[in-house]
Amino acid sequence: MGLALLIIMIGVPIAEIAVFIEAGDAIGFWPTIGVIILTAIIGSFFLRYQGLGVISRVFQSLQNNEMPVKEMFEGLCLIFAGALLLTPGFITDSVGFLLLVPPLRQGMAEFILLYLVRSGRVHGTTAGFHSPNSGQPGHPGQPGGPIIDGEFDEINPENQQIPPNNKPDQQ
Repeated sequence: MGLALLIIMIGVPIAEIAVFIEAGDAIGFWPTIGVIILTAIIGSFFLRYQGLGVISRVFQSLQNNEMPVKEMFEGLCLIFAGALLLTPGFITDSVGFLLLVPPLRQGMAEFILLYLVRSGRVHGTTAGFHSPNSGQPGHPGQPGGPIIDGEFDEINPENQQIPPNNKPDQQ
């Protein structure tokens, strides 16, 4: 993981410089600068629009007593997309714009979730990602789930007395 991160940290700037040089040769210096600024402005507009939509879906999920797992992942993708779009470069802008496509984000979320579940790092269901079982009675997180019935006795914490019907057998 550390080696991959090092390669990315060195490789991406080198690739961006190479693309800048080629773009400058093809369309000129000032048009290249203009395109970089234009992509940042357009990306910021789309980012704001989609971010507000994600925030409203988070509140809607919370009002329905559901965990907004999908929305939180989308929010993280949008934060990452915003960072990439504000970073000068054509490669980072391309990846940032790809993260603004909702079907790609959802596919990426499902892929990452399946990877984490298969690797044993996460245990859970995919109800937040519209799994076939979501919405069925008895499915975790859905109304109409299993009811657990039980009995209890209160123990007085001040003197730690156990009620007489629950005293351990004397031997």
